[in-house]
Amino acid sequence: MEQKNANYGLGMTVIGSIFFIFGFATTFIITLSSQVKDIFTLTEFNAQLLSFAFFITYFFISIPIGLFIKKIGYRSALIAGLLLMAAGSFLFFPAAKLLSFPLFLGATFVLASGVVFLQTAANPYVTALGSEESAGGRINLVQALNSIATMVAPWIIAVFIFKGAKEMLTNIQKAETVQMPFIIIGIIVVLAAIAIFLTKLPEVGGSSDTVRKSVWKHPQVILGAFGIFFYVGAEVGTGGLILNYLKSTMAMDPILAGKYVAIYWGGAMIGRFFGSILLSNITDGVRKYAYVAAVLVLALISGSFVTDWTWNIGGTFMVVALANFIFMQLGKGNAGRSLAVFALLAATLALLTAFTSGSVALWAVVSIGMFNSIMFPNIFTLAVKDLDPGELSTASGIINTLICGGAIIPLIMGKIADVSGYSVAFIVPAICYLYIFFYAVKGSKLRSA
Repeated sequence: MEQKNANYGLGMTVIGSIFFIFGFATTFIITLSSQVKDIFTLTEFNAQLLSFAFFITYFFISIPIGLFIKKIGYRSALIAGLLLMAAGSFLFFPAAKLLSFPLFLGATFVLASGVVFLQTAANPYVTALGSEESAGGRINLVQALNSIATMVAPWIIAVFIFKGAKEMLTNIQKAETVQMPFIIIGIIVVLAAIAIFLTKLPEVGGSSDTVRKSVWKHPQVILGAFGIFFYVGAEVGTGGLILNYLKSTMAMDPILAGKYVAIYWGGAMIGRFFGSILLSNITDGVRKYAYVAAVLVLALISGSFVTDWTWNIGGTFMVVALANFIFMQLGKGNAGRSLAVFALLAATLALLTAFTSGSVALWAVVSIGMFNSIMFPNIFTLAVKDLDPGELSTASGIINTLICGGAIIPLIMGKIADVSGYSVAFIVPAICYLYIFFYAVKGSKLRSA
């Protein structure tokens, strides 16, 4: 029993670290689109090609990788993913030196290929590492660790890259501000790959020679994959446009706007910590609410920290977090019901962003992140429910293929922003969340005979 618990703890620790790494890299790329827009003097549509180059990777290689993982195993897939991430990270150095936007896009594609390896392997690994009943809690927990990184990345961009770029005279100098962060990312992921190579991870769910039936015949998997398409598209599109939205509609300084982007991504972190608590198998009420109180304090401190210890902003962020927790109670610990509640709330906040202004619009768009929080893990959990271990990696590949929504939706939002303004663009994520509501109440319940 002790050995089993030790293996479980080791597996969760390694996977948690992996989620942190690819969360940081993903959000770093998304937030960087605003800086790239200025460096290369691009339209918003063209700036969003950076997100396109990242997320279109999922469309091309997720299913092949899902099948490949069956042959090489989860551990080898994690190492391969980390090494690809390192290669992509190091390519940003010549891209910045040559001031080449195509090379920026190429480096992004290579880095994203590594992230696809990691995500395709990591999600089913977490699902299979323990009981099905607590799978939602485990995925929410590692996604929360992922979200710590997604909050840190925009803050680093705001404090170090935007601040440095503000003092630069040429576009080449501005481009060079991204070199060191990517070199550091590359070194870290190489060290992580070495650590995994030297570590004996617990084996889970291997490939099965006997598949119960084709994964394509499971409606909840296919509809869930489209749920992921719209969720990732809405999250990335919103995250990619917030900074320029705040700059253009509220005349906000880019450094301050970048810090609000960090709060947007930090909301996902807070919501996922709540989700990991409420969807876990913790039965002690006192212990559970002590964790909740700790997360609220985390919201206060993190919101204040990223805004240079502005406690009133941290306090507002904590109030939003409390509202998030209260609304989460409506889900009663049920993944589908929780997803439905949050999808409706996220759609409402996106429409408030589109049709209001001032502090209402500001906190509406920032709060979307908090209600995005449980969407990916809950959609994934509902989509793979009832699958046998031999179907998991293929299903994960199909679902991850439609993460390419992060390539398509931001381009649509960028085009609308160029033509009709940034506010109007936020109608698009509202529509995305309405599909997710449908999946939560109907699509996830459809099963093959």
